[in-house]
Amino acid sequence: MTLPLDTILVTVILTCFLIMGTTRLLTAIRISAIQGICIGLLPVAASGAHTSIRVALLGLVIIVLKGFAFPRLLKRAIRESSTSTEMMPFVGSTASIVTGILALIVAFWIDSRMEFLPGSHSLVAPVAFFTIITGLFMIVARKLAITQVVGYLILENGIYVFGLAIALEVPIIVELGVLLDMFVAVFVMGIAIFRINREFNHMDSDQLRNLKG
Repeated sequence: MTLPLDTILVTVILTCFLIMGTTRLLTAIRISAIQGICIGLLPVAASGAHTSIRVALLGLVIIVLKGFAFPRLLKRAIRESSTSTEMMPFVGSTASIVTGILALIVAFWIDSRMEFLPGSHSLVAPVAFFTIITGLFMIVARKLAITQVVGYLILENGIYVFGLAIALEVPIIVELGVLLDMFVAVFVMGIAIFRINREFNHMDSDQLRNLKG
């Protein structure tokens, strides 16, 4: 039995829209976890009936880290810092959804201007571009530092999907190395968020930009 690649890619698109539209921080983390699980299933679905132990192992590692480990670290950071569960966006939910629709159109336009390896799925590249744009949007359009960490995770998901579009085979040691780097980055970000909240009693990055002296 093979996993439906189209269904997984469409789910990734839907999770991007849900993340852009939600105003609840915990909801955004849960949605990012669902997207992480989808990202883990992608290499297995792309391999079809020829899935190797290597690909299955990679998918399992991605699911464990992005679907469970990273969301748990973020929830723990929220709990220990007693931060607000509201996302406090610069851009409201409706405007964010409209931005997402425009971003999806741009993603398909970019895909139409590029050529990829023969055999690569037609939806992989536009989904990758759209996910990258969503991650960047979350980083710049949300106030809380921990929300920007979620944006970083979404951005990395898009970069990983883009890798599937341009290279059908990547050495597993490289992929695991990237995952390890991301794990360290999220861990360090969690520590930084905790320290910021302890020193300033908030995690509003907009207020941090206004520091003087």
